[in-house]
Amino acid sequence: MSIRIHGDRTIKTPTGLATRPTPSKVRAAVFNILQSRIRNANWLDICAGSGAMGAEALVRGANQVVGIELSAIACRIVQENWQKVAPSPQNFRVIKGDAIKVLAKLQPQFFDLVYFDPPYQSELYEPVLKCLPPLLAEDALVIAEGDRLRPLPDRMGDLVCCDRRQYGQTALTMYHQPKR
Repeated sequence: MSIRIHGDRTIKTPTGLATRPTPSKVRAAVFNILQSRIRNANWLDICAGSGAMGAEALVRGANQVVGIELSAIACRIVQENWQKVAPSPQNFRVIKGDAIKVLAKLQPQFFDLVYFDPPYQSELYEPVLKCLPPLLAEDALVIAEGDRLRPLPDRMGDLVCCDRRQYGQTALTMYHQPKR
């Protein structure tokens, strides 16, 4: 199966139900919200799936995209998709592994924008969101995608909710780290 991203480009998605691509309406909404922040940003895509969100970030001018994905098959597809859309000098890399373990090893890298889209019923939200602050650049924004029937808390460790949006069954919770 394939999906279309900005600029009418087509990318692959893994087959089966193990990977659920972010709906096109939600992708469009996220990139409308972030449009002034993407160019030259460092983007982190956690639970990257097909890599659609990272591909959108690359197409729209992100400086660097790093994806974390547990599935080896999905990692190969993400790599292929990002190679297809990333013009040089953009940098990208896909890391296969458990999100919490990989995040602990990413320091001293800093990200301006983080998109986190785990399986909605997983228990990853709290541990992943709580370990993000050391990786965030000043004024970074973290967007967690989830099920609207399972709202995320207003505070997650050092992260504080700054906005919430809902698109059908999908909820987006946006966090930032207040200045100290």
